[in-house]
Amino acid sequence: MDRGLNLTSLADEARIAIATLGERATDIVNPTVRLGVTGLARAGKTVFITALVHNLVHGGRLPVFRAYSTGRVTGARLEPQPDDAVPRFDYEDHVRALVEERIWPESTRRISELRLVIAYESASFLRQRFGSGTLTLDIVDYPGEWLLDLPLLGKDYAAWSAEAVSLARRPGRPAAAAAFLARAEAVDPRGPEDEVLARELASLFTDYLRACRADEHALSTLPPGRFLMPGDLDGSPALTFCPLPGSVADAPSGSLGRMMARRYESYKSVVVKPFFRDHFARLDRQIVLVDALNALNAGPAAVADLSGAMTEILGAYRPGATSWLGGLLTRRIDRILIGATKADHLHHADHDRLERILGHLLAPAVTRAEEAGARVEIAALASVRATREGVVSNGNQKLPSIIGTPLAGEVFDGETYDGRTEIAFFPGDLPDKPESALEGLDSTSQADAALRFVRFRPPQLERTAEGMKLSLPHIRLDRALEFLIGDRLA
Repeated sequence: MDRGLNLTSLADEARIAIATLGERATDIVNPTVRLGVTGLARAGKTVFITALVHNLVHGGRLPVFRAYSTGRVTGARLEPQPDDAVPRFDYEDHVRALVEERIWPESTRRISELRLVIAYESASFLRQRFGSGTLTLDIVDYPGEWLLDLPLLGKDYAAWSAEAVSLARRPGRPAAAAAFLARAEAVDPRGPEDEVLARELASLFTDYLRACRADEHALSTLPPGRFLMPGDLDGSPALTFCPLPGSVADAPSGSLGRMMARRYESYKSVVVKPFFRDHFARLDRQIVLVDALNALNAGPAAVADLSGAMTEILGAYRPGATSWLGGLLTRRIDRILIGATKADHLHHADHDRLERILGHLLAPAVTRAEEAGARVEIAALASVRATREGVVSNGNQKLPSIIGTPLAGEVFDGETYDGRTEIAFFPGDLPDKPESALEGLDSTSQADAALRFVRFRPPQLERTAEGMKLSLPHIRLDRALEFLIGDRLA
């Protein structure tokens, strides 16, 4: 059975089919690709979208994007998005932050959308007879944490509660979960429902999730996703619940356990199902951005957690090709790009290793998607390249280095940087064997000190002889574009 049918009701599926049929009719005269952009916190979603649009609109350097590099893309422009109820992606402000202020834009905290229309000349002789064409690219930006909520649709409160408590006790989490677990273990799920207690427990649970995401832990498996991004649901009963230790399946009516179960079901109805039905199920192609370097920096427990979270995310998709007739009623994501971000924090010699590590961590999920008929590719990339490469001397040894300006407040070798000073340093080498990233999983120690990563400011843009600023530099953004939409511009 289609996994989507396990997650939604037949009524939801009927609504999805009706919406898809209407969109397909429009596609006949206005071909459109809905591209989902997601990733866990600080993976670079906002920067990716901003750089993609900036390079296409302002004429970037995209040699691997063949329709562009051969001159068949004749222009790109922004147009009003189709969904009036969805916030617009704030492209202009994000460009201003990157180019003028040289600061990274704020992270994705809600769903947003942007429409880009690409004008092009077809490479096909037959299509050229009909004149120039356009491809409408609807970019849907949403937090990866919301994807981690989709499996909740197939679990009742008792199952989720047991899993969440077990997860809180895993290596790498006890310190962050200590306060929540201590309070929750002192509570009787069969005791009377209590609003004040429920709010206290939900607050402690949210604090635990927030601590997990901090740099020193860099953990990724953090559902329910809206607890860290509540938006207008902040303080609502749908976000005032938590897992409870012990047996909760037989909690009686009027008990705390039953209260938590009821609110868990409300969370699924109010938050998770609408996201799946109205946004997620309408995607054609997807890029999933992964900050593997942050997990590697934090140690094997964080790497294992990232692997689990990304496997859950990839398992939520409806991958595969559809027939012409089936495509009128349902969408399938036929291409998934997994982007290992911040490749500019490594020397290029390590990029292949980064891709192999991510491929090893996600191998089962990638295989399932490919068996369903989707094309999957893994690429080390930097949507905006903040560094350049050089060489540093260490005695008689010359080491490949990266050169950039650390963010204000970054600490390296005991020195705190001011956001203006440029440094050159050797970040270390990633392991040759991908499986070694998980070695020492039972240890809570951090990664080998020889592997170090520093956060850098966006680059100062180069100017042409006429004084015009060039587009944002990148690593393999053109490869991403070729994979995601290159065939639609043939």
